[in-house]
Amino acid sequence: MKTSTSSKVLLLTRPFYENPTNYLYHWAMPIIKLARSRQLGVIDLSKEKANRVELEGRLKKVNPKLVMFNGHGTSKAILGQDGQVLVEKDKSEPLLAGKIVYARACQTAKTLGKSCVKHKTDAFIGYKEDFIFIFDETKTTQPLKDKTAAFFFEPSNLVVNSLIKGNSAQQAHNKSRAAFLKRIRQLLVQEADPDNTALVRYLIWDRQQQVCLGNPEASLN
Repeated sequence: MKTSTSSKVLLLTRPFYENPTNYLYHWAMPIIKLARSRQLGVIDLSKEKANRVELEGRLKKVNPKLVMFNGHGTSKAILGQDGQVLVEKDKSEPLLAGKIVYARACQTAKTLGKSCVKHKTDAFIGYKEDFIFIFDETKTTQPLKDKTAAFFFEPSNLVVNSLIKGNSAQQAHNKSRAAFLKRIRQLLVQEADPDNTALVRYLIWDRQQQVCLGNPEASLN
């Protein structure tokens, strides 16, 4: 794929080297499946391909409209395989100009996201503080069957799923936050359970930390 203008292509980074990235890696798979079913081009930078050289090369050559980062992060950087820096403030912003970005990575909306939007990223959806999720340690070999983790990943997946379906950045953000709220309410009406208390606390946290920066009307259409 070669183009000089922004393409209706989804680029994802999916590092995989410990339990948190194991879950992020696997829970991005349903998004890839949906994108392909909608005839959207997909660039999947997984495992060792989630490195800076691969990322910058694909961003320049293909110029995808939609970019999803899965991995660890800081307020000023998004990390890839084995914690190497993929995107950093004051260096990488031009590569994300004209794009819709969703960063499922801790703290990346606090400083980096704002800087990206300042430098012409269409929209940046991410988290001001840590993105926290709870998982079942007996399901680490089958993350997609982990019903505990699903409480966190299904609502967060809805950001990109909604964008793929043509929703605006603000609509995608709102639908994701509504899905978090739905799960919070489901847990609150169940009988008292110490595990539910922790789930509710972190679901509320993730919902509060998720923000949509930039043009709220940005979309793939």
